Amino acid sequence: MELWYGLITGIGFGVLLQRAEVIRFDRQIGALLLKDMTIVKFMLSTILVGMVGVYLLVDLGLAKLSLKPLILGGNVLGGLIFGVGWALLGYCPGTAGAALGEGRVDALAGMAGMLLGAAVFAEAYPALKASVLTWGDYGKVTLPGLLGVWHWAVIAAFVAGGVLLLRFIERKGL
Repeated sequence: MELWYGLITGIGFGVLLQRAEVIRFDRQIGALLLKDMTIVKFMLSTILVGMVGVYLLVDLGLAKLSLKPLILGGNVLGGLIFGVGWALLGYCPGTAGAALGEGRVDALAGMAGMLLGAAVFAEAYPALKASVLTWGDYGKVTLPGLLGVWHWAVIAAFVAGGVLLLRFIERKGL
């Protein structure tokens, strides 16, 4: 049943990506050049809703958090690879899949690159595990845990800040 939930939410997310026009190449480039904030607004909204939804499900006992350790070396390296790939292709992984689903053939190159990158990562993993994936290993941490506060206080602050940022972006016409 969990696979069906995943499929349904994945299709729903793809529809939202398409309707918000964030899979358009010009929107992607506009985001990279900081000239079009459509993708920033979409992702910020998604993160805020997801943050509230996940913790609501956890508090209701319907889900369980499975934290991964914070490893700065892996995050920095992964972020650099992600950014270079996005800049070269003009799609991030989610939007490349949605663009391919919409029939955009140029996204095939990105999908092929992702598969190749996954294969290279799998082969390089033993060496990465002994090097990059040990740099800055802080274990399983959360912001509420670090601050010693209730998670809803942090969520409320992020939602308030996110809403203010969204309003600012809208007022600037971005």
